Amino acid sequence: MLGLKKRGLSGVEFVASDDHAGLKKAIGEVLPEAAWQRCYVHFLRNALDYLPRKADDDCLQELRWMYDRRDLQEAQRDLAAWITKWQGKYPKLVDWVEGNIAETLTFYRLPRAHHKRLKSTNMLERLNEEIKRRTRIVRIFPNEAACLRLVRALCSETHETWLEDSRYLNMALLAEQKKDFLRAAA
Repeated sequence: MLGLKKRGLSGVEFVASDDHAGLKKAIGEVLPEAAWQRCYVHFLRNALDYLPRKADDDCLQELRWMYDRRDLQEAQRDLAAWITKWQGKYPKLVDWVEGNIAETLTFYRLPRAHHKRLKSTNMLERLNEEIKRRTRIVRIFPNEAACLRLVRALCSETHETWLEDSRYLNMALLAEQKKDFLRAAA
């Protein structure tokens, strides 16, 4: 991450990742201005560690639905109801969720249209899968530079698609939200 910063990375406002301790520490030290979002998909997978094997599927399904709410207040209200409902049956899970779920709700600071894309690391994982798929086709590269050219080309292509396709992540919405926030603060 420091290498990216040295090469000119700036203006990072939001980072979504899993709960890797080293990664969280690096984000906090190198990008202190960025809000951190724990990937909700990884969070739900981690929640399985606090449930018995034959647990009720409805419990996790209802927890997953917290991430489809309109805003943070609605999510917190529904979370309180979820905690009340499941505390007696799965106390270890509920205690763990109460202590960790706030890390997964950072995306509510963003425009609503961005919630779907930025509450998880799926964008990055999709890119990684495409890189794997394309490099497996080649199988043997003549040298490291040839592999890097392919990966860079894929990343550039993906970046252009994200910029051009306003349906994917419309950054104008974020700029408008910032303007509204500044107006309200003044």
